[in-house]
Amino acid sequence: MSIVQAPMSSNQQGSVQSRAIVPLSAPMLQGGNEWRYLKECLESGWVSSAGPFVERFEREVAALVGAQHAVAVASGTAALHTALRVVGVEPDEEVIVSDLTFIAPVNAIHYCGAHPVFMDADPVTWQMDARKLERFLDEECDFQDQRLIHRRTRRRIRAILPVHILGLACDMGRIMDAAEKYGLRVVEDAAEAMGVHFYGRHAGGFGDVGIFSFNGNKIVTAGGGGMVVTGDAGLARRARYLTTQAKDDEIESLHGEVGYNYRLTNIQAAVGLAQLERLEGFIERKRELAGRYEAIFSAVEGVTCMPSPPNTRPTYWLYTVLLPQGTLPDVRRAIIEELGENGFQARALWLPAHRQPSYRSSPAFEIQAADDLFNRGICLPSSVGLDPVDLLRCAETLVQIINRQRSGVAG
Repeated sequence: MSIVQAPMSSNQQGSVQSRAIVPLSAPMLQGGNEWRYLKECLESGWVSSAGPFVERFEREVAALVGAQHAVAVASGTAALHTALRVVGVEPDEEVIVSDLTFIAPVNAIHYCGAHPVFMDADPVTWQMDARKLERFLDEECDFQDQRLIHRRTRRRIRAILPVHILGLACDMGRIMDAAEKYGLRVVEDAAEAMGVHFYGRHAGGFGDVGIFSFNGNKIVTAGGGGMVVTGDAGLARRARYLTTQAKDDEIESLHGEVGYNYRLTNIQAAVGLAQLERLEGFIERKRELAGRYEAIFSAVEGVTCMPSPPNTRPTYWLYTVLLPQGTLPDVRRAIIEELGENGFQARALWLPAHRQPSYRSSPAFEIQAADDLFNRGICLPSSVGLDPVDLLRCAETLVQIINRQRSGVAG
């Protein structure tokens, strides 16, 4: 199969110099309708933020997720910002968010003038810890006049933002129950969870609003872009309104409030639709790659394979392993650099959000597992088009490095 190599940062380029590298997560753009749909866009002249492919892409994503409505937007981050706005997050309120996450959902909370409250990861599933969430709501907050108040900050908690990471799913049953108990809105970040199911329902389809990303490294890409999905017609109308500059009159330039230029282009939607048509094949391939990795790493002492939580249909978007207990970040970093020197792009999990310089003063609840996962986690090449020979070479190289580290032999 043909793949397009993912771009590397300058430091990655420097580390591998002229050596070809096996990318972390490159798109599969050959073999489907991508070129045909793009040609239709160019021939029709519909290339900007309107057109038939935008409408078709919205309908197909909504149908896939089981949502009544979908609104295409310019990025996953734009989708998050829009979703928080439409569920009513206001300045100086709080939103509970996964601590182990890419920074986008945390930044989106800040865009609203609100404050994040960081919730730990579950050490088994690696997703938001629903039990800690329940305990935080029950023990650290006061429910007064249908408003949930964070006792320490005296700010109102408006919403929960669980982030489904790495092609797995949060425990949405417990999260939704907790939200209902305290009247909280739920925005699901399913940017990494296209095709993931929990108890037979698609991730992103549980909360008041869900969002997806179509960045170049996602299982379905449009080269960029995102989607807001919801079962609430009013929220969908509000999302469409805000993302088209809050325009109130089709003839006059009248704008009732501050809006955003957040619409997806027809060209991007064309690529996204062609990719979406191939999703099941992509998922099957991702699961096959995960099985190959697990067969190797399950036999390696001290290495923890990626979880496969019960009642979840995972996609293993980025296959990730945990190095042995006690591994420190500088050792993990050195291992990633050595993989790069051997021709394999790998990366760490995200620095937990409570440790980010911009958010160190934000509330965080009993963070333990997120730090450990960051210290030990390595994401490995997981492209749909990954050659099994390259997968085997990457896994064997990592095993050799780990064994050398364990024996104390220098590289």
